Amino acid sequence: MVTEAAIWAIFLLPLGSFAFAALVVRPFFNRYSLISGIVTIAALGTALGFSIWTLRSVVLGHNLDFEPFEWLEVGGATIEMGLLVDPLTAVMLVVVSGVSLLVQVYSLGYMKGDASFSRYYAYMSLFTAAMLGLVLASNIIQLYVFWELVGVSSYLLIGFWHERPAAAAAAKKAFIITRIGDVGFIIAILYLFTQADAFAAAGLNAFHIPDIWEAAQPEAAAGAILGGAVLTWLALGIFAGAAGKSGQFPLHTWLPDAMEGPTPVSALIHAATMVAAGVFLVARFFPVFEQSADAMTVVALVGAFTAIFAASMGLVMNDIKRVMAYSTISQLGYMMAALGLGLYAAAIFHLVTHAAFKALLFLGAGSVNHATGTFDMRYMGGLWRHLPVTYVLVVVAGLSLVGIIPLAGFWSKDEILLGAWNGNGPVDTWVSRVTFSALLAGVIVTAFYTIRMIILTFHGEFRGGIDRELEEKAQSAPAGASSPEGNGGHGGVHLAESPWVMVLPMVVLGVGALLLGYLANPQWNEEIGIPKHWITGFLGDGLGAALGAVGHAETLDFSRWMATVSTVAALSGIGLAVLVYLRRRDQRADPLERLKPLHTLLSQKYYLDTLYEDVMVRKGFFKYFAGTVDWIDRNLVDGVVDLIGWFFRNIGTAIGKLQTGQVQAYATGIAFGVLAIILALLLA
Repeated sequence: MVTEAAIWAIFLLPLGSFAFAALVVRPFFNRYSLISGIVTIAALGTALGFSIWTLRSVVLGHNLDFEPFEWLEVGGATIEMGLLVDPLTAVMLVVVSGVSLLVQVYSLGYMKGDASFSRYYAYMSLFTAAMLGLVLASNIIQLYVFWELVGVSSYLLIGFWHERPAAAAAAKKAFIITRIGDVGFIIAILYLFTQADAFAAAGLNAFHIPDIWEAAQPEAAAGAILGGAVLTWLALGIFAGAAGKSGQFPLHTWLPDAMEGPTPVSALIHAATMVAAGVFLVARFFPVFEQSADAMTVVALVGAFTAIFAASMGLVMNDIKRVMAYSTISQLGYMMAALGLGLYAAAIFHLVTHAAFKALLFLGAGSVNHATGTFDMRYMGGLWRHLPVTYVLVVVAGLSLVGIIPLAGFWSKDEILLGAWNGNGPVDTWVSRVTFSALLAGVIVTAFYTIRMIILTFHGEFRGGIDRELEEKAQSAPAGASSPEGNGGHGGVHLAESPWVMVLPMVVLGVGALLLGYLANPQWNEEIGIPKHWITGFLGDGLGAALGAVGHAETLDFSRWMATVSTVAALSGIGLAVLVYLRRRDQRADPLERLKPLHTLLSQKYYLDTLYEDVMVRKGFFKYFAGTVDWIDRNLVDGVVDLIGWFFRNIGTAIGKLQTGQVQAYATGIAFGVLAIILALLLA
């Protein structure tokens, strides 16, 4: 059985590599910055080993209920630091540490020669440690600390090349928008704090996550605390935080701009850390959500709308990373919709498969950039001849994303579609039908933009490589500054396969994109002795065991007709993309540009950035609100403070003039004072 020390080490190892890279290597041994990468990889490799050990212990049913440490006591509520190790935790630990390890190995080649190599690995170690700490947290305050640390780490990494205005702006945008969502999360925590005494009366801790689950159950002693509308608003507050981190509408606009960070950062954000944190948060508090049909309806409909909404914008993007960014938002919509429909295990299963194929797609984009010096697909083409391994792996990942049998994405996405169609969850039937329709339409659109990306990047003739505009930006950068990623930082165009240190992690992820789906393949599982639908049953049964309940397994039987429907939808999107792009005459023109009004609407992202940044912030309500607050601050608040200072400064001067040092003057003053008092008494 795994020990408590080994589980804590999963978090402490990357935290230690962060301290080593930031406090030892960077200030004292920066010329040997490769040490930072090696130490980080060693730490994550060990953490992955402990994560697998933890997963094995949970699978075998070992008791991993460890006593928490008392941290603080505030207003009668005890804040603890502890470990919550259940099937969800065990699976997420392997996903986070595994993907992070592969990304760090890849980074050895991709970030080679960068002036801030040690700083990069320090930030990446902190990012991974924060996510692992979030996954392990048994207390909502402890979880919130790591939740915000994930946000800080993403800010540092998105703005890694901070000398570039676009990168600095993207980092600020991500930080501000995710903070907007976190307002809801902190309000939910504050409500729990106000109910600390009521929880204590029921023998529960208002911040301990399993106790919050118990308080949400109708039959619980504390059920009245989290019942009715209060429970709904609590769940929606938590969902607001999750929507910000996971880029759900309308808080999605930061995610495409986050592509200004290095590509390995994008892979980690989109596959296993930042955006996965939002899905994990809703899954962690799923026992609370499922007690409110209204909250589940909101989650399902927001997720379904986000899935098709984001996918539509991926149709017209020319930056290969931004195509993948909108794809991530769309796939997160699938996961949120599944959670809203009560498909807890299917949502986490899709998170696992998505981590493999989406990380591979981003690393494939980095490999293409390494060869061409650009992410703009208009400057690519014909690369399958020069990057054959990258091409095959990107095709595998792309088809897994689309949901083509027997790749991993097919099994997880198909289970979500089947659950949506069956509609046996806590929401109304119409919600399930609307969600199913949106998700099925998303399959068609996903197939189209994925094949479009593959054709524009790898097929046809090579269209010139590096973007000259980006090259000019790189040449005008300050001396000693890191090269903008758009220029590759790798010496311009050299059409050849990436080095093995970049290709090897991609191959491992490619194997995952091929085989992870078989964790839920009933025929294959039975042949080798694994129970049917192992991963979904494992996750669902774990949730039921935590609540002392049953009915959470959600092991949906394989449906041939649903598989046929989803496959036909995917193939129709693929066929349409091939028809439109593979046979076009002018390879430098995008056929979708002929649909001018629609193309403009999509390329302008439905004008939401304009609405937020120009209309609301620079010209609208927030401009006047900020101006009013600024005037109050400078004229009223500062004025009162300045007036108090002026008063005491000048009253001191006036009183000082009375201090002459002449004793006879003081005696005269006393005499007149005594006479004034006597006169006042006589008049009274």
